Amino acid sequence: MYSIGAVPLAEVAPEDWDALRRRAGVTDVYYSSGFVEASAPLAGGEPVFLEGDGALFPVLLRRDPVDAVTPYGYGGPVSPDRPMPAMIGGSRLGGGFADAYGAWCRERGVISTFAVFHPLLPVETGGFRVTALGGTVAWPLAGDLEAGMHAHHRRLVRRARGAGLVATATPSPPELGRFVAVYEETMRRAGADPFYFFPAPYWEALARDVPLVRVDVVGPEGLAASVLGMGEPPLLHYHLGGSTEAGRRAGASQLALLGLALWGREHGFETLHLGGGVGGRADSLLEFKRRFAPDGLVPSAIGKAVHDEAAYLRAAGAAEIAWDAFFPAYRAPR
Repeated sequence: MYSIGAVPLAEVAPEDWDALRRRAGVTDVYYSSGFVEASAPLAGGEPVFLEGDGALFPVLLRRDPVDAVTPYGYGGPVSPDRPMPAMIGGSRLGGGFADAYGAWCRERGVISTFAVFHPLLPVETGGFRVTALGGTVAWPLAGDLEAGMHAHHRRLVRRARGAGLVATATPSPPELGRFVAVYEETMRRAGADPFYFFPAPYWEALARDVPLVRVDVVGPEGLAASVLGMGEPPLLHYHLGGSTEAGRRAGASQLALLGLALWGREHGFETLHLGGGVGGRADSLLEFKRRFAPDGLVPSAIGKAVHDEAAYLRAAGAAEIAWDAFFPAYRAPR
């Protein structure tokens, strides 16, 4: 237990975490122990689950030097009983959880924290230097979903159906072999960073420990596209997807994501979170996602914090903190 004044901060045992977050009303999959633990090897970290001052904050602790990052995707200290800030980044600059978290970091020898804030939950941003990203897309699952899409995407959905393509949803898929194959084909075609070619244990952990739904688009030539959704109501997240080159031209990806949205609405989800651009940028991927929900762009942000400036500068071999450069600087790709 760590505290500043009357605000305690506790490390929660992994086996107790999901019951705690459910009692607090946090159902989002990015805060589930299954997803946090599945993504830990991607960051080379150890999951630690923190609770205090009404906030829940899972982090991954990395070694040599010790620092903290949020799990792959989205995170940050979520305070379910507090209102959403007017914009991500909010106005809470310190006190409460921020001070207790800083004390925990100093006690644990954590020299910095990097967080990708969840854009659809009330996250605490106090204690972080906040930088806005290009935004993220939230698709409300109400009304005529297809009619609300951009005309370009509607046209490609019609093209896909005209080519005989059909979308089918499989909740709790027992294996992801075919999905991984088409996903990796897409990553190679896009020249993706090696990080995005995830190791086999990641896929196994997703299928075993995370609430998934896979939507496959199949036609006369076989699998044309496949997407993975994950979550519990009310928030469904688009996680990863891929298509063959022929499927891409035929509109299979548009049909797959529309199929995911329709499945989500049928199963009690209120929003399909499509995410943002590569690295949070306002790029062609973000524009692709916006065309499913033209009015669905919401702010997104990252947070950076240094808890031991002297140790940070020694590790970075620098005289001052370069907040606008790669963070933390000592982990910059070489």
